[in-house]
Amino acid sequence: MRSLVYTLVLLLLFSKAYSQDLKPFELTQEWTNSIVSQLPNDYPKLKVKRKVLIFSLFTGFDHWTVPHTKAIVEGIALKSENFEIITLNDVHMFKKENIHQFDAIVLNNNCSERDHRNLFFDVFRKEQNSDEAWARAEHYENNLLEYIEQGNGLVVLHGGITMLNKSGKFSELVGGSFDYHPKQQMVEVKLTDSSHPLLKGFQGESFKHIDEPYFFNNAYFDYDFRPLLYMEADDIEGKNKEVDEDRSYLAWIKKYGKGRVFYSALSHNPQSYENPAMLSFLLHGLLYATGDLDCDDTPIKS
Repeated sequence: MRSLVYTLVLLLLFSKAYSQDLKPFELTQEWTNSIVSQLPNDYPKLKVKRKVLIFSLFTGFDHWTVPHTKAIVEGIALKSENFEIITLNDVHMFKKENIHQFDAIVLNNNCSERDHRNLFFDVFRKEQNSDEAWARAEHYENNLLEYIEQGNGLVVLHGGITMLNKSGKFSELVGGSFDYHPKQQMVEVKLTDSSHPLLKGFQGESFKHIDEPYFFNNAYFDYDFRPLLYMEADDIEGKNKEVDEDRSYLAWIKKYGKGRVFYSALSHNPQSYENPAMLSFLLHGLLYATGDLDCDDTPIKS
């Protein structure tokens, strides 16, 4: 019933806002509480809390949803009582001695500047010459790759995929690179496997969703991931290139060495979190990343 009400509300919004951004609104504790209170009670309860870093620094495009997404992820993590949450935007958390204190890291819309598409470089070039900044950026990136490879977890949300978007190694880690997106529009999001544990909150049903429909390139076409959500590219208006595969994936999980990665291109707008199934999806993604959710993560091209 709640899913039907959510869809009807979105359709009403869509009739007023087609091809336009949904209106930004101020983040309040009242809004956060009203959303988090709808978290379905369908998740495992851990005996030992996992320590998670939410990293929301950006140097490029400012997604207005950044503080809302941080508040929602923090809220559902705390409500579940499964996680100890640390929220810091200091790139030096990616030093080797700092990063390994966490069981997982959440990258929240960490858009980098367009020229180099490397958030670490964007920060370091303000303090050092270009060569030194690149060397330091590569060192921090390698710390992140090693951290996941050794058995930890990564959650990447929406624009977080652009944090190191020109790096082939980061593309392999996450499962792809951001290519482009057409205008915001109503997207019908479909489930690849309704029986998958990460998708249980959707109760086997596709859902309507106003968003930037993301398209990907680079490592995406290796299909080295287990897809979770997809859209039909033929239904998307404003594409700037032909799409060979109609089924275009929007969320997936994957192994990286001994570690685990959860990526979701949803959501450009925090209104998406008014769908309780999205809260379940994010929480189960966190549990997968920390290694506490046993599920099929076999790549589709294994």
